[in-house]
Amino acid sequence: MNILDIIEKKRDGKELNKQEINFFVSEYVKNNIPDYQISALLMAMFINNISFKEIVNLTNAMICSGDTICLREINGIKADKHSTGGVGDKTSLVVGPLVASCNVKFAKMSGRGLGHTGGTLDKLESIPGMSITLTNEKFKKQVNSIGISIIGQNTNLVPADKKLYALRDVTATVENIGLIASSIMSKKIASGSDTILLDVKVGSGAFMKTLQRAKELSTVLVKIGRQFKKDTRVLITNMQEPLGYAVGNILEVKEAIATLKNEGPEDFTILCRKCASVILLQSKIVNNEKEALKMINDKLISGEAFSKFKEFIKAQGGDISYIDNPNKFNLAKHVVEVRAEKTGYIKEINALSIGKSAMQLGAGRKVKTDNIDFAAGIVLKKKVGDYVKRNDVICVIHTNKKNFSDVISDIKNAFVFSDKKVDKQKIIIDYIS
Repeated sequence: MNILDIIEKKRDGKELNKQEINFFVSEYVKNNIPDYQISALLMAMFINNISFKEIVNLTNAMICSGDTICLREINGIKADKHSTGGVGDKTSLVVGPLVASCNVKFAKMSGRGLGHTGGTLDKLESIPGMSITLTNEKFKKQVNSIGISIIGQNTNLVPADKKLYALRDVTATVENIGLIASSIMSKKIASGSDTILLDVKVGSGAFMKTLQRAKELSTVLVKIGRQFKKDTRVLITNMQEPLGYAVGNILEVKEAIATLKNEGPEDFTILCRKCASVILLQSKIVNNEKEALKMINDKLISGEAFSKFKEFIKAQGGDISYIDNPNKFNLAKHVVEVRAEKTGYIKEINALSIGKSAMQLGAGRKVKTDNIDFAAGIVLKKKVGDYVKRNDVICVIHTNKKNFSDVISDIKNAFVFSDKKVDKQKIIIDYIS
């Protein structure tokens, strides 16, 4: 078996078998196949597409390329959640403690943010003292003890995906449903949880720009989960405008704290409750969604969800005085109001533009080696559907950068106004199980 034959076979539109897929994945990870040949194969896959059988075999080959995590030592059903990334998406910070307060075992290995999307790990690390690096043993012990741990991914977890994704990123082969699905599911399955909830974002600030593409991806993700005997469900959610009001690490942590105190933004709270209710159903804690929502509501009102968040932060070294008093977090040097230049209803707040603007202010990374300014970001004061008058504050920027006039201009352009009344946007678009 050699790589040239495999490239030719896929170039001609034929289906690769399990042995061929295992061969090119394992040999590429061992550096026995050069990038230029795998680039050719990825382009052949992209152009001719890949069958569901190939997707499953590719997912399995990537899982087997490195370590897998066994969570059998954790009692009960282990739940995991993953978002495809968006602007202002701090959902795991709320959903994890919320379901853990309902006796779910929430065991999550997460990633960092890149570009206009924020990463869960970066938000957690904005809390002084917080560690996202635990040994597998400590990770499992903590989940057993308090019901929740969120840590960085094991460096040898699915190394094939790291290599293949880096290559896809520079060869225009990222946006293929099969390649995306195998990338997501290989990491989730290798992480060892029994159930997986996937939040697939759709809209201007999301990777999936159209509902049709989001549904295609979601269907494949659920089918892969079934093949690996994992209860996998998908929520397709709106990312036309930023989620909640806060965009930026410390700012989002503050909003997560408010939400766990039952004082969060409406759209974000609805999403968190829905995610949590699905996880409770997956974990067999409740029999139906009505029971789930009642339990979730009780945990938020009683303060148990917020207490679980503090317990989780403390267990990983975080200073909970910042959680009890969010005003302790450092503010950026420049906190500047951005005002509306016209009167009317907000028709659109382009999530991609807001995400990129937050990144320019210091809240995100252009490349993986960039440092993040935890205090930087944007806090919206208005959402789609709101009526504003000229000179009303529409958002506030937080930055330590000296020159940000161009960013303010970009932010203003992200707001589109209408003379006619505009309906509020629906946050949850579809549910696939």
